[in-house]
Amino acid sequence: MAVTRDGIPVRVWCWPGNTGDSALIRQVKDDMRDWTLSKIVWVADRGFSSERNRRYLRQGDHAYIIGEKLRSDSPEIKAALSRQGRYTTIAANMRVKEVKVSETERFVICHNPDGAERDAHIRTQLIAQLQELIDGSDTLSVMKRGELRGKISTKPGLHRFLRVTPGGLLRIDKAKIKAEANLDGKYLLRCSDPHLSAADIAVGYKQLLEVERGWRDMKQILDLRPVCHRLEERIRAHVVLCWLALLLIRIIETTTGDTWHNIRRDLQRLHVGTFTGPTGLFRQRSDLSKPQQDLFAKLAIPTPKQMIELAPTSR
Repeated sequence: MAVTRDGIPVRVWCWPGNTGDSALIRQVKDDMRDWTLSKIVWVADRGFSSERNRRYLRQGDHAYIIGEKLRSDSPEIKAALSRQGRYTTIAANMRVKEVKVSETERFVICHNPDGAERDAHIRTQLIAQLQELIDGSDTLSVMKRGELRGKISTKPGLHRFLRVTPGGLLRIDKAKIKAEANLDGKYLLRCSDPHLSAADIAVGYKQLLEVERGWRDMKQILDLRPVCHRLEERIRAHVVLCWLALLLIRIIETTTGDTWHNIRRDLQRLHVGTFTGPTGLFRQRSDLSKPQQDLFAKLAIPTPKQMIELAPTSR
């Protein structure tokens, strides 16, 4: 999906699931070349972070922002996470810190305090669940203990915190817990543009997260769930419908300066009541709250009529 700096989607593509990265990148670059844009910044997740992909994305004066895997053996990633420095707050739930690792690329660590609390809470639950599983395992036979270990290995979230002693006993890995706590609420970005600020890099990557959230919203909130289409044109039509709905959401968000989650919550409180009596039937909307009035005003939408229908009883 192509979006503007403000996050407005302007174009969407879709391919068969087995299409290689290089093929889709080439097509998008060719299509966007016709638009004669002054600058294109590619924003991708860690699936695109191979050196070959990064080199291709930089061709033609383009730049990229790519999310990196924090739990990586890469020397660059380890170096970036070990660098000291102070975070700069750029939003209520976002802090950024740029670290010097490479002469050709920039690395920005982003920290979400709300996300950190959520990560810590999930880890506490996982550790409690793991502790419950291994309690009393010291008394089991070697074979039974091996079976329990094999069962835990099928659950990556639990297995991550499991330690096996030289004697084969199962324990909670406290060193791993400490290492994971250092990653709470964080994600690492790699950028090739020397001119973007650290805040712009973080906001640019957040647009990718917003696009992915938009696709989930289309499938869940609007109930446009995946359908087993038989024809390719129907698949593409389905994607375009999702894209159009996302376009409307983004226009509403940028116009009102609020999130779609809050806007939807306020609008869902607007109801129409149906009243019947001896003289007939009428339908009337509920009184508009102040947030609802402000939304209609910002979007330049006429407020709904208070009296929707009036049907006297025929005599």
